[in-house]
Amino acid sequence: MNKGVRPNGQNKKDDGPRINEEIRSPQVRVVGENVPEQGIYSLADALKMAVEQELDLVEISPNADPPVCKIIDYQKFLYQQKKKAKEMKANASKVVIKEIRFGPQTDEHDFQFKLKHAKEFLADGFKVKAYVFFKGRSILFSEQGEKLLLRFAVELEDCGKAEQMPRLEGKRMIMMIAPNKKK
Repeated sequence: MNKGVRPNGQNKKDDGPRINEEIRSPQVRVVGENVPEQGIYSLADALKMAVEQELDLVEISPNADPPVCKIIDYQKFLYQQKKKAKEMKANASKVVIKEIRFGPQTDEHDFQFKLKHAKEFLADGFKVKAYVFFKGRSILFSEQGEKLLLRFAVELEDCGKAEQMPRLEGKRMIMMIAPNKKK
């Protein structure tokens, strides 16, 4: 079976909205600034209006009854669509998680050093994943690890808030801290 051919014989990929002669509906609703009177027209009349203005008839909403079309410059329309998609992608925030690792017997100086780094990460808008790694039998000190992480969260209250309280996953006790919302 050939995967490239569609069952009804069409081999055209869906490259976006249909334009001009590609529109199949006998009647279309024409909207836009370039239309003297918005309303329902026959496809031939709508195409004629588009040709008179040296523009394209573009099917904006194919699922409507009748389909909604706009008389516009198709290349300009494609450019604006790409520009809008690029803007939306740029505005989507990317979540970066920084990890900070503790041992169950972490000393005060090490704790303060890691705390300073966590504050910097949160100030930069990153999430912090703090975890205590238990080696061998040190899993017996899981209470100590939990106290350490809770103390860490309390010290960071001014910069961020605990998204997830400490929980044991295998040989690691993990806690997530998210930065405070900037006002």
